[in-house]
Amino acid sequence: MKRIVIFASGSGSNAENLIKFFHNSDKASVIQVLTNNPHAKVLDRCKKLNVSALSFNRVAFSKADDVLNILKASQPDLIILAGFLWKFPEFILKSFNNKVINIHPALLPKYGGKGMYGMNVHQAVVENKETETGITIHYVNENYDEGAIIFQAKCSVLSTDSAEDVAKKIHLLEMQHFPEVVNELLK
Repeated sequence: MKRIVIFASGSGSNAENLIKFFHNSDKASVIQVLTNNPHAKVLDRCKKLNVSALSFNRVAFSKADDVLNILKASQPDLIILAGFLWKFPEFILKSFNNKVINIHPALLPKYGGKGMYGMNVHQAVVENKETETGITIHYVNENYDEGAIIFQAKCSVLSTDSAEDVAKKIHLLEMQHFPEVVNELLK
């Protein structure tokens, strides 16, 4: 049985979708969710779904080995960043080489980098009058949103779309494709 650990910073809708997708799987399961936000809604979702969840601070994550030791003890086959906003430390990436992936709410390399997440991305897409956007699932490396691309899915952006409209379209793409791509990666 493959083991998945998810990192999230906010509401956790992608985390919940993945947990539910793998709930009755004989191939994989989400064994733990970790968050840098002690008030994140993802903690409530995990409680309802009976999945172990922990919050940590910046020192435990990037200066001490606390989070690294939790991961080593969990022995994940895949670490998934699902709305996780902190840059992943190189020492953790080296310990889990090619086992850390992220979902980004745009078609990378466009609209990637520090500060480009959530509504910031959707607002930039609308302001730049893009005619399409989408999601990118990619490996995580030492730079924001620059790891090798695994999968992309597109949607149209209408001239009348607001950033909120774009966010809804992106959310649908995430819910549809993220679990399937993860499932394929674990084969």
